[in-house]
Parts: sequence; C-alpha cells; structure tokens
Amino acid sequence: MSYYPLNSIPDYYGIDSLLTEEHLLIRQSVRDWVESFVMPKIDDAAQNHTDIPNLMKELGKIGALGPYIPEEYGGSGLDQISYGIIMQELERGDSAVRSAASVQSSLVMFPINEYGSEEQKKKFLPQLASGDMIGAFGLTEPNHGSDPSSMETYFVDKGDHYLLNGAKMWITNAPVCDIAVVWAKNEEGKVQGLIVERAFEGFTTPTTHNKWSLRASKTGELVFDNVKIPKENLLPKVTGLKGPLSCLNSARYGISWGVIGAAIDCYCTAVQYSKERTQFGKPIGSFQLQQKKLAEFLTEITKAQLLCLQLGNLKNAHKATPAQISMAKRNNVKMAIDIARESRQILGGMGIMGEFPMMRHAANLESVITYEGTHDIHLLITGMDITGINAFG
Repeated sequence: MSYYPLNSIPDYYGIDSLLTEEHLLIRQSVRDWVESFVMPKIDDAAQNHTDIPNLMKELGKIGALGPYIPEEYGGSGLDQISYGIIMQELERGDSAVRSAASVQSSLVMFPINEYGSEEQKKKFLPQLASGDMIGAFGLTEPNHGSDPSSMETYFVDKGDHYLLNGAKMWITNAPVCDIAVVWAKNEEGKVQGLIVERAFEGFTTPTTHNKWSLRASKTGELVFDNVKIPKENLLPKVTGLKGPLSCLNSARYGISWGVIGAAIDCYCTAVQYSKERTQFGKPIGSFQLQQKKLAEFLTEITKAQLLCLQLGNLKNAHKATPAQISMAKRNNVKMAIDIARESRQILGGMGIMGEFPMMRHAANLESVITYEGTHDIHLLITGMDITGINAFG
C-alpha cells in the first residue's frame, strides 16, 4: 500500500490557479521523478547512512541544478517560482535531496554566475548544471557559525598564486565535491570567494559521521593546508560579506519552499492513515483531536504556500529583502517540523517505522531549522528590520 497519495496534496486556496502552465508542468515532472527515483530508495539510504547513487547526475537530467542559471551556461533560465517549486518537490522526497540541489544551485552556481569571470562561468557552470561536477560551499567554520565576520580561514598573495589556510565545517557535499566555493579573508581582512578544486594539493574533505539527521546526505569538512590557488580562481566581482550572504539569501528562499514539501508528505500520509486505521470501532480520523491536528496542518501549509508564492513574485521582481526571506525560512521550517512531529503521533507506534516518512522528515528538519541561519538568528533579523536596532551582540 502506498502512503504517498498524490491526489490528496493540498491546494486549499486554489494557489495552482496563480501558477503558469510551465510551473505546473515543471512540478509534475519533478514530482514524477521523486516518485520513481527517490521514494523507493530513500528509507534504505537514511537507515544505512548512505547517499543515493548517481543523485547529482539524475538531478542534472531533470534540470534541478541551477534552474535559474542562463541557458548559455547550462541552466534552464527559469524564474524563481519555478526554482521554489522544484525545491518543494525534492524535499517531499527528502531534505537530503533538496539540500544537494540547493547547495549546488544557490551556493555554488549562483556565486559563480553572479560574481565569477566569463572564463569561470564557462568552465564550471555547464558541468555543475549537468551534475558531472559536484560543488560545495565553505562559509561555516568550527568556531564560527552565526558570526561569519569572525572567520579564521585566510589567504595570502604569493605573487603568481594565493596560499589558502583554514577549515570549514558542516559542509553538504564536501566528501564528494569536485570544487568548493570558499569564503576567506585576504591580507586586509576582507572576505573574498575562491574556487578550490579537488586536485589542489593540501585540500582534504573529511566526512562527518554519526549524524541523526540528513543521513542520506554526505556532510563533511573542508580543510586547507597551504593550498595553492591559481589567481584566476578568485571570484573577481565581489568583496565583503555581501558575497556569501547573497548566496544564503538564495538558499534560504529555496528552503522556504522546500520544507513545504516535507510537510505535505507528512500531511498526506497522516490523512490517509487516519481514514484507514480503526480504533474503538471507527476510523481514528473521526475523532475530534485527530481532526484538530489535520485541520491545523492544512491551515499552516496553506499559509506557508501563500507566503512563498508572494516571496517568489518579489524575487522575480528583484524586490525581495533579506529580512523577508528570513521570515519565510523561519516560519516555514517551524511549520514543517511541527507537522512532522504531530503527524507522527497520529500514526502512534507506526509513526517511528521506516515505511512512513514522519521520523525521517522530523530528524532532517532538525538540521534545516539550524542551517542557513538558525531559527533564533532569523527572528533577530526580523526584529532588526522592525526596530532598526541590531540585537545580535
């Protein structure tokens, strides 16, 4: 019996009518791929702490890597709502799948497209778009997460090359990456981006083991021990934290859509289970407390859908502010993790079993609620936007 009933995916406020025909076609194609490629494999991958084989190349085939990158560089030239829809459908499969695509798109391809030279774009973007090359993003450090301005990773100018030293931590795709976009301080203490290639001597990527979350995703460190970086690998068009923070804005936007997919997966499973599971002689869906949960799930999903749709319109018009993106990321991740936890209770003991997605989504979302800006940091970003007062330090 399938517990992924596509016919019960919620559109309570008729939001589909606000999407274009292209948006709906994209959603259906990614949804079909998730059903056929991800769903049969994801429980084993999560249980065994292994990634899905050939995931990046398969994501490349369906156009999920850098979908908004111009076609001349291997992307599909799609709008921001299309990107969001793709992230939603991928995360309905698993946060690890969306994370892989999100990092590749927003944290690797985006900065190369925005801040890279023409040569860098031509060299890297088409291979990243196809999944033939896997990218990672190096900002967070062992001692510096929410405060990237205090980063210790640095590089010095050696005349014909740069010399890079330092380390980054909690890096998605690190153990399997071919390149990493790394943010480090120059000799003046200003942050710049460097493209570090796997073949460079002194560059290692130890794997992070024993995770309870994102178990189908490869996570690791980026370690730089006197790594020689060719000068042509410096991103030339940005200096300062604007570079990495703009990447995070793109990634946070994708996350705000993506987690709706995880919530929908839990909601659909809970609805079907509540109709089929009988106790005291009737379906558990007939009891008031179960209906209360389901009604609240649908309400929160609908609110999140509306938030994302308008944020996508703002993104398309280049009007979305970092604070607006923070609000959506924070609200929607909390919505999704609450639904994962509460829907698990509807299934009782069965909710902890791998045949059902609730525990896997709940565990994954514990990472999502922390990465790309913690839950509390996003609240303070909104607070600063309201008051004009920085409460971070």
